[in-house]
Amino acid sequence: MRPDQIPLNRGASERLTALGVDVPAVLKHAGLPSDLMEQARATVTTTQFFNLWRSVEALYDDPTLGLRLGDGTRTAVYDVVSLAALHSATLGEAMQKLARYKRLTCPEDINIELGRDEAAVSMRWMLAEGQAPHFLIDAVFASHFALAERGTGRSIRLRRLELTRRPIAADVLAAHFRCELRFNAAQDRIVYDRPDLDLPFITHDQDHLATLLPTLEASLHELSTTTSLHDKVWNVLARGMRGGHLRMAQVADVLHLSPRTLQRKLGEAGTSYQQLLDQVRRHLARRLLDATDLDTGEIAFLLGFEELNSFNRAFRQWEGETPTRWRSTIAG
Repeated sequence: MRPDQIPLNRGASERLTALGVDVPAVLKHAGLPSDLMEQARATVTTTQFFNLWRSVEALYDDPTLGLRLGDGTRTAVYDVVSLAALHSATLGEAMQKLARYKRLTCPEDINIELGRDEAAVSMRWMLAEGQAPHFLIDAVFASHFALAERGTGRSIRLRRLELTRRPIAADVLAAHFRCELRFNAAQDRIVYDRPDLDLPFITHDQDHLATLLPTLEASLHELSTTTSLHDKVWNVLARGMRGGHLRMAQVADVLHLSPRTLQRKLGEAGTSYQQLLDQVRRHLARRLLDATDLDTGEIAFLLGFEELNSFNRAFRQWEGETPTRWRSTIAG
């Protein structure tokens, strides 16, 4: 997996300032140097990045702020991956490029799930502990939405937005995305009509792509060779945790390995498929109990437990108490 480093570019800082945010004050509140944005190659860890966004939320009680920041993609693009997406031939190709290359710029995993009538784009911060700040999720999805409408040159009608949070600022989100909202979801997902993936991009630039893609592919190859098998399996399992879990044979297939080879390599790394499955389940269980109002039965289902009692037993082994008691404790 790539190092836990997220670049802070000056373009985003300027955009925040234009929206009325006192960036040095936010940095101070987050415990970061006030001149961080002025450094030549400023980077922060995922924890620091989340603290930065939580500081924005704490200092500015404005539920539109994340949306307005992400909407800036309609006029400006701040990273090479988004630029490659903007120069794609179709909306579907743009989403594929974001999913393929996003991890090159920060430890964010983007996944595309294709159904018969819809295409869902989900995002997950791979090195995060706890729930991602709401303003950050809003900014990411607003940026995706803005890129889609800028690229196609038309108004896009989304099917829905799914958010792993309790119902907050629903009217603001509905006005911006103009679609159905689903809170207390298993994953953060923006869902398009599948036929819209074929919409052509008026911003398509094959010559520019020919310049960008070789560098992105080389960087992706380098990242793949340095990502541990532990992290690869973790990511595949976390992606598939939606009312079930992937069997070891399915994970092996995604990684282009035989089940026996995967089992052997995990053993050589000092772990096993079951241990990694338990780690992913524990991580997601804590996040869903903390961030949503889903009852424990629903969470057990999402994590692939066949019975609630099995989930309760597993959680007690992980945390020393039942899911219900754990949730009550963190709620204060």
